Amino acid sequence: MKEILLCKYGEIVLKGANKKYFEDMLCRQLRIKARKYGDFEIYRAQSTIYIEPIYTEGRPEPDIDGMLQSALKVFGIVAIARAAVCEKNMASIAETVREYIPPFLKDKRTFKVVAKRSDKSFPLDSMEIATEIGGVVLGCCQPIRVDVRNPEIEVKVEIREFGAYIHAGQFKGAGGMPVGSNGRGLLLLSGGIDSPVAGYMIAKRGVTVEALHFESFPYTSELARDKVLRLAKIVCAYTGGEMKVHVVSLTRVQEELVKNCEEDYFTLLLRRFMMSIADRVAEKYNCGALITGESLGQVASQTMEAIGVTDPMSSRPVFRPCIGMDKEEIITISRKIGSFDTSIEPYEDCCTVFTPRHPRTRPELKKVLIQEEKVDFAALCDEAIEGMYTVNVRED
Repeated sequence: MKEILLCKYGEIVLKGANKKYFEDMLCRQLRIKARKYGDFEIYRAQSTIYIEPIYTEGRPEPDIDGMLQSALKVFGIVAIARAAVCEKNMASIAETVREYIPPFLKDKRTFKVVAKRSDKSFPLDSMEIATEIGGVVLGCCQPIRVDVRNPEIEVKVEIREFGAYIHAGQFKGAGGMPVGSNGRGLLLLSGGIDSPVAGYMIAKRGVTVEALHFESFPYTSELARDKVLRLAKIVCAYTGGEMKVHVVSLTRVQEELVKNCEEDYFTLLLRRFMMSIADRVAEKYNCGALITGESLGQVASQTMEAIGVTDPMSSRPVFRPCIGMDKEEIITISRKIGSFDTSIEPYEDCCTVFTPRHPRTRPELKKVLIQEEKVDFAALCDEAIEGMYTVNVRED
């Protein structure tokens, strides 16, 4: 029996004359995903994207299970149905239901048939299709009964342009907008829990993500950097399959701050360096915004006053997708996307090096500037950027 994936999308339906642009973007991303799983034809019609496996003698059989799991991570798709395909006549539909549907109804007590007739030339209307197929299900799946108000499962029959499609249940997609439809952003990616979640959240709104990671070798290790690259690889599954990770050393910056500045200003000054360097990297790689994993009040550098001191170092918007979340909400998302276990591995990052005992939580900008004048800010930024290198990361 032939199966196909039917991908349904949400916000894109509302895009009017621009809908085709977003649909084409989704199709391109799905074709990239499909390269790993064999031969598939991917096309669109009637506000649905079809992923059809192609079986060719001498070629590996398409992996429809792998393609389904990969497609569920593509932003812009809200649901995917795995459906059996048959000819558009009631005899073929009934036979396909008898063969395909019983495993889905195992251990179910109630069901409902929902029919959708997009092809209005079909001789039966939706209610007539549902009634007839309901009888077919009752005949092959006893004991079970119909419940039109609160069924345990819905059996769906869709009469579409290219054929009839039968399925029971669908998988929830990633939602959001296609990656690349809303510009490019630079994610400040650490080894913690929050920043991978921020990257995921901003990609969900259609932003193409590049990453910037700050290291402090030898105070931080190669294992710490490799952990961050593994986190980037996890996030890649949602951001188009690949990501550039730019790596900048803050060792000299931190040593100069420790040597010349008051300890309780250290975190704020370091954040100002990071934002200034990130802004220049974003300019170089045509990123229209910076993205951070900050959550308001979570740590000393994330108070409203502290953010007010660090934000002016960027000439472009700073997006903070996690700003209103508490830690448990962020952890829930990190578990969902698969980054949590890697994030909690015990490797230090640059923000935990030389951490002051009593960091300023209500800083005054004029006092921060007095401390900043004790180091050569511009020269240290130049030196850090000159030593930058880039790692291209791809999902497994």
